[in-house]
Amino acid sequence: MKKIILPTDFSDNANNAVHYAQELFKDTACTFFLLNTYTPIIYNYDYQMNTGGYLGDVVDVIMNNSKEKLEELQKELEDKYKNPKHQFELISSFSLLTDEIDELVAKYNADLIIMGTKGASGVKEILFGSNTIHVIRKVKCPVLAIPDGYFFEKPKDILFATDFKVSYIKDHLDNLKSIAKLYKSTVHILHISAGRALNDKESENKDELDKLLTPVNDAFYTVDDQEVPQAINEFQKTTYVQLLMMIKNKHTFLENLFFKKVINQIGFHLTIPFLVVPSEF
Repeated sequence: MKKIILPTDFSDNANNAVHYAQELFKDTACTFFLLNTYTPIIYNYDYQMNTGGYLGDVVDVIMNNSKEKLEELQKELEDKYKNPKHQFELISSFSLLTDEIDELVAKYNADLIIMGTKGASGVKEILFGSNTIHVIRKVKCPVLAIPDGYFFEKPKDILFATDFKVSYIKDHLDNLKSIAKLYKSTVHILHISAGRALNDKESENKDELDKLLTPVNDAFYTVDDQEVPQAINEFQKTTYVQLLMMIKNKHTFLENLFFKKVINQIGFHLTIPFLVVPSEF
């Protein structure tokens, strides 16, 4: 049974990702952990002295509200999808989001985190919202980021951008393969070359990747002397893909992706679900 963490602050953006998860894995047995975290602002000393307010009372109110909204969300999902393959665990926690997710991943050996994301308001060069960035950076678990307003489409074509510098292992590809098998997807493997032939290690990694993806339908492409965002954009002009995947390795494009203003200049914005897989688990 697949174990998937679904963080939500009950916004439209977050709940859209929750619904996307139900659609994507409708034919897969899953336990979904519906997670809401809260960190109420602590009353200042003067306020407590003048009103007799207690932080514990505030926490209780927010905790009860969190639990009620999680129960409402669960009922909404059960009523809409009526899927016997899906079960839900509700987690309401007075904690920071990344800390709580990190603990849940370790406790339940979670397979995937699916969360909504959108850049900061008015700042187009920021690809992900801050919560998504913190989770991707800290938590050693694949994250599927769903752009604000993106509604489910079957991922018949998946783009996997890579530099062949990763020593691929089964864990890197588990989610990709499970999705590709469900939807008989074609996985388009895009290698952005530095204008030279692959060295021995890169060739070995490429062969291992091809072996690990068996029996998934895959196709390899190489482009020379392009920035990664540009190569992805150009590929999408000729092949409509419904999912993008990359492995977050040290010293790669993803490490510098989040806050580079150049992203805005070359027009690379998150318009499809983006699966980010850590290089180490």
